[in-house]
Amino acid sequence: MGEVLARAELADRVRRDRMRGLTCAFANGAFDLLHVGHVRYLEGARHQADRLIVAVNDDESVRRSKGLSRPIMAALDRAEIVAALRAVDYVVIFPEPTVAPLLELLKPDVHCKGTDYALDTVPEREIVLAYGGRIAIVGDPKDHSTSELVKRLAR
Repeated sequence: MGEVLARAELADRVRRDRMRGLTCAFANGAFDLLHVGHVRYLEGARHQADRLIVAVNDDESVRRSKGLSRPIMAALDRAEIVAALRAVDYVVIFPEPTVAPLLELLKPDVHCKGTDYALDTVPEREIVLAYGGRIAIVGDPKDHSTSELVKRLAR
């Protein structure tokens, strides 16, 4: 089972893993209502490195991007659920609008994005390439959506 860590503790854990020769992949998202698309995305990300770090948006950043009715679950609950997935090693909650500060701090070997992106449309692309990392597009086609699940549940 993965662990939910504070940013400083995560940076220390990544440093120690690197000293042991382990590689790190990084994925991120709101993970508001976990669905099979999330699981496939994280499983795909896990195959990119020895360790998988998942950054979960805090509640305010989810509200900014998804609307006032979201998130459905609090950030700490979402992080704990994500950490329970077998693919995940470390989870961190982040308040920033993008994961750029985390990427600059951790410098993961691989920054993983879902199939709704292409290699040249990843917002953090330049940051990752600047420190020598690579980008991987992982998961299944974007046929699953938390927003759609919420709509179905409201019927």
